[in-house]
Amino acid sequence: METVKKHFFNDLGVRLGRSMRHISRSMDTIVTVCITPIAMMLLFVYVFGGAIQTGTDNYVNYLLPGILLIAIASGISYTAFRLFTDVQRGIFERFHSMPISRSTLLWGHVLTSLVSNAISVVVIILVALIMGFRSSAGILDWLAVAGILMLFTLALTWVAAIAGLLAKSVDGASAFSYPIIFLPFISSAFVPTESMPSVVRAFAENQPVTSIVEAIRALLSNQPVGNELWIALAWCVGILLVAYFFAMRVYKKRF
Repeated sequence: METVKKHFFNDLGVRLGRSMRHISRSMDTIVTVCITPIAMMLLFVYVFGGAIQTGTDNYVNYLLPGILLIAIASGISYTAFRLFTDVQRGIFERFHSMPISRSTLLWGHVLTSLVSNAISVVVIILVALIMGFRSSAGILDWLAVAGILMLFTLALTWVAAIAGLLAKSVDGASAFSYPIIFLPFISSAFVPTESMPSVVRAFAENQPVTSIVEAIRALLSNQPVGNELWIALAWCVGILLVAYFFAMRVYKKRF
């Protein structure tokens, strides 16, 4: 059993190293993922911020959680693209002919997504600090925020894995992320849901992004989180488990 575990983690380390080398040689991936959310943050804070009533003095504090989710949703599209490319080039078949753990082929892409998206999140937070973002959160609050963002990234990455394995074209591999990127716009990420028409408000208040945004926002401002934290975790874990199940099923069926 110990030997199996050792081989699994050794194989996983090799797969992670391979994927991270590809990213390090093409830093435009992370730059591209960061540019759009940062541009949106600049636009909303300095152009629209004065006209948006959120009940807070610092709009960038209100806006940041939603921007982070948009960045992650943009980043996972590259996971689907990398998976699709590996499938088309026959990389999976080559690795399957070697004495390695088959599941590490997917997990390597998943961990790469976690690392690359974590870098993007840190860059965006640094830009937000320059723009005036301030937080009264303690270390435990920040750890909770990091945990939520990690779960959100994991959940979407396994959704991306399904798209990458099933796609018939490069555009198809990444197109699934567009609705996910759009979801924060119909949530409390940019404006309070109270200002929305009743039908839109009902959808906004009962979709996962709102709960996740509200939980992160409360943690960063050191305010009581209430049930939003558990609802956010339930959404993330639920999507993660369902996406993981179907991704592994598609993977085993195809390979």
